[in-house]
Amino acid sequence: MTEVRVAMGVEYAGTGYAGWQQQNHADSVQARVETALSRVADAPVRVMAAGRTDAGVHALGQVIHFDTPARRKPHGWRLGGTTHLPGDIALTWAQEVPSDFHARRSAVHRHYRYVLLNRPVRPGWLQGRVAWFWKPLDAARMQAGADYLLGEHDFTSFRAVACQAAHAHRAVSSIRVQRSGDLIYLDVSANAFLHHMVRNIAGTLVTVGSGEREPEWVADVLAARDRTVGGMTAPADGLYMVAVDYPERFGLPAPPAPPRFA
Repeated sequence: MTEVRVAMGVEYAGTGYAGWQQQNHADSVQARVETALSRVADAPVRVMAAGRTDAGVHALGQVIHFDTPARRKPHGWRLGGTTHLPGDIALTWAQEVPSDFHARRSAVHRHYRYVLLNRPVRPGWLQGRVAWFWKPLDAARMQAGADYLLGEHDFTSFRAVACQAAHAHRAVSSIRVQRSGDLIYLDVSANAFLHHMVRNIAGTLVTVGSGEREPEWVADVLAARDRTVGGMTAPADGLYMVAVDYPERFGLPAPPAPPRFA
């Protein structure tokens, strides 16, 4: 039977998983999703995702695709798959797509939000959902530093040592820092991201926001192309993969709104 290509949206709380990618000795979101969809298809299903998220990282707008000879209605894939998933993973939409659609290679932009709780007391009900920094942070200073990262650059200073990307050139189309009460939201959009890139940006901006460095220091970090000169790798808890943009011709659903807690 001829195979069809199906695209789906996935949301998950990453706290209990070793990341998106399937691993031999740890629980992953990919393994859970593939097992659930295989039950719906009555055959093995292997999925490709728009991007890999690290252990503890959350997603509202992860996008996947898979090829299958099984014929199911969109709500059958969505509801049937979600039924076989744990409560912290859900399939939000499904539709057949052309064979040239690829969850990773067809993506035009990816959007991430990093959420910081900035107060003296650690989080309670927000534990696992936000990163916590007790030292007062100045969001305006953080934005001034973030502005140096706009455009296409070599982001070697913001990639993990273990990053496997062929090169570090990425184009950041938007980066915004805003405060709402005790929460600081960092929104970053780019054509693609390096391993730990957003978390390393967040850590560097925290150094600026706390007054330890001036905003211009971010430009120096970027120019150095050396991970050791930047700020810390911020915790995974506060990072959300919000959305992935694709060409309109694929007709995919609009992405969800980014998470907001205040």
